[in-house]
Amino acid sequence: MEYAIIEASGRQFWVEPKKFIEFNRLTLKIGSTILIRRVLFVKNKTKTLIGQPYLNNVLVKGVVSKHFLGPKILVFKMKPKKKYRKKIGHRQKLTRLLINKIE
Repeated sequence: MEYAIIEASGRQFWVEPKKFIEFNRLTLKIGSTILIRRVLFVKNKTKTLIGQPYLNNVLVKGVVSKHFLGPKILVFKMKPKKKYRKKIGHRQKLTRLLINKIE
């Protein structure tokens, strides 16, 4: 089993080849290739590499598969005894990335 831990969009993700990850929207077209250089950790069948904080010689290649909106989150503000009520909805813009290979 081969996997890596990468840093993207301010968060850390456990990625494997032929798996999808979802993070904040990237301004790339669907089908375009992306190289992720912020690799923190890689585990192969034989060896383990740990970055300090990043690995210099490791890349993760992926393809943008789609852009979509995340689940709706409701925000409700209220002040008791003052008749102040405010209801707001939010949907985060996300990008789904297919990881091709870890090299």
